[in-house]
Amino acid sequence: QVQLVESGGGLVQPGGSLRLSCAASGTIFSIWATGWYRQAPGHQREFVAAITTGGSTNYADSVKGRFTISRDNAKNTVYLQMNSLEPEDTAVYYCTTAPMVAASMPLDEYDDWGQGTQVTVSS
Repeated sequence: QVQLVESGGGLVQPGGSLRLSCAASGTIFSIWATGWYRQAPGHQREFVAAITTGGSTNYADSVKGRFTISRDNAKNTVYLQMNSLEPEDTAVYYCTTAPMVAASMPLDEYDDWGQGTQVTVSS
């Protein structure tokens, strides 16, 4: 089992930036894909971005061009750089890791989630 800890959330004005981090324990992290999901109040958890061990990335249409996912395998950490933030980006952001992470994957395919980090975009 992998333990995941997200950090870096906070309150930011529209147009601002934040960088989220997802630190993982366990060696499995270095051979699995990792991704970010988010959940706003009253909404289902939705896919944001994912990255494979080889560095291939995939993004939800709503964040393309604004968010960048990256990973540092030596530090067992995945990052989500979020620029040009909009009020619609307000949510709790979660990371997960699995052999495959993609928008098409059912949420119950993921066994491991972090506790989440709150991102609030408001003036």
